[in-house]
Amino acid sequence: MARNPAARARTNLPAAIPRWSISAGSLEALKWIGLALMTGDHINKYLLHGAIPALYALGRMAMPLFGFVLMAHLAHATSLAIGVHVRTMKRLTVFALLATPPFVQLVGWWPFNILATLLLAVLIVWLLERGGRLCRCTAAIVFLFGGSIVEFWWPALLYCLGAWAFARSPGRLRLLLWILATASLVLINGNFAALAALPLIWGAGQINISIPRSRWIFYVLYPLHLLLIAIVQRWT
Repeated sequence: MARNPAARARTNLPAAIPRWSISAGSLEALKWIGLALMTGDHINKYLLHGAIPALYALGRMAMPLFGFVLMAHLAHATSLAIGVHVRTMKRLTVFALLATPPFVQLVGWWPFNILATLLLAVLIVWLLERGGRLCRCTAAIVFLFGGSIVEFWWPALLYCLGAWAFARSPGRLRLLLWILATASLVLINGNFAALAALPLIWGAGQINISIPRSRWIFYVLYPLHLLLIAIVQRWT
């Protein structure tokens, strides 16, 4: 039987977005870049009194890089079944608490540090993955209330959710929403420097960087570098 020309044409239509993925090594490279940018930003802010504006601008990419790396790990099809979300929330809780004393000395009691922001993002994703009306309503409550008490506020949670949605199922609409969520960080940062993280993430997806994964490095270095900066600040 001859195939309908219209049906044949439909089968030749391009996908909504080219297939996109990123290797574990490239994700690890992004995490190390984020650590370097964050450390430089914090040294500039708390020890150099903001004397180097470029370090502030570059530091605006740190949270988007960390958020993307975390959300990319959660986006794997098997992550929920093997308990990745729950294990990640436990780690984030422990190290967010460890980071609290030096963070409070440097910033104050409010908002809570970036590990708490990422913890809420993982909790929201976990609730959405579980599905059901109760979980979705709880996720909305966590977003609305939690966004008022964590670093980078609601724009950071929006960014993480956008990154998770795109990494889970890449598409043009999800990409647009992720870009808009990234742009919303201008409300916190005062500039659009966070958007520079997106081409960096895209570029990392084009190459396979061979770097072994260090599962605990971010968790350990975050409170440690804050502690060292707080000590130096106190004695200078």
